[in-house]
Amino acid sequence: MKTARAAWRRLEPVHAMIYFAPEGRRRYADLGLSGRAGYFTSRSAAFGRASAELVISTFYNFNPGLVRQALDGAWDAATPQQVLDARHAAADEALRRAGIHELPALDEVLALTRRAAEEARDHTQGRPLFAAHAALPWPEEPVLQLWHAQTLLREFRGDGHVACLLSEGVGGLESLILHAATGDVPVDFLKASRAWPEEEWAGTEERLRTRGLLDGNSLSTEGVRLRRHIEDRTDQLALPAYAALGDADCERLAELARPFGRAVVDAGLLKIG
Repeated sequence: MKTARAAWRRLEPVHAMIYFAPEGRRRYADLGLSGRAGYFTSRSAAFGRASAELVISTFYNFNPGLVRQALDGAWDAATPQQVLDARHAAADEALRRAGIHELPALDEVLALTRRAAEEARDHTQGRPLFAAHAALPWPEEPVLQLWHAQTLLREFRGDGHVACLLSEGVGGLESLILHAATGDVPVDFLKASRAWPEEEWAGTEERLRTRGLLDGNSLSTEGVRLRRHIEDRTDQLALPAYAALGDADCERLAELARPFGRAVVDAGLLKIG
C-alpha cells in the first residue's frame, strides 16, 4: 500500500499542474471562461453540460454558492468538447514546457501508469467523477496519454476519498478545516480557493471542537486518529488500480516517477496565482 501511494504521489504533479498552469487559464479565457469558470467547467466537462448541483456533489468541498456563480452561463459560452480540447491542449503545452517529453523514462512510466489506469476502469462503480473521465478516449500523444492516465488515477482516488469522508460523517467544509489543521496546506489558500464565508468556517470549527476533533486550531488526538484512518482507507480503496502492477512494478513506478514530478515543480507549474 505504501509503494502504491508513493507511485501515485510522486507522479501526481503531472496531473495537478493543470489547475495552476497559466496555459490552462489562457485557453479557458479564450473560450470566454474566466476565473473559476475555467476550473469548474474543465474538470467537469467529461460529464457533459454538468449542472452546478452535480459539481457540488462530486467536487465535495467547495462553497455551493461559488460553484453556482462560476457555472452561471458557462455552458452557453463553450461546449463541453471545446473545454475538453482546451484542457488537453493546455496540458500538452505546459508539460512540454516542463520537458516531460524529453525524459528518458517516459515510455516506461507511461506503460506502467496506463496499466494501472486501465485496471481502474474495471472498477467504476460508485466513482462518478472517475467514471466520466474514464469514458473519454485516450489521447494519441505519449505526453498527453501520461497526463490522462494520471488524471484517471487521481479521480479514482478522489472518489474513494469522498466515500471515506461520507462514511465518517465528515462534510465538505469539515474536511477542509481538518486538512488545514494538519498544517500541510496553508489555511488562507483553502479559505480563498473554496470560498466559504468566514462565519460558516468559524462555526464549523467550533462544531469540530465539540466533536473532539480539534484542539484549538490543531488536530486533537482523536482528530489525528480520524485523519489517519481516512487517509489509510483512501489508500486501500485506490489499490485496485495498482493491483495490475504488483509490488515490483509499483516500486519501479515510484522510483521512475520522481523526476517527472520534480520537472513539473521546477518549471513552476504548481505556483498559485
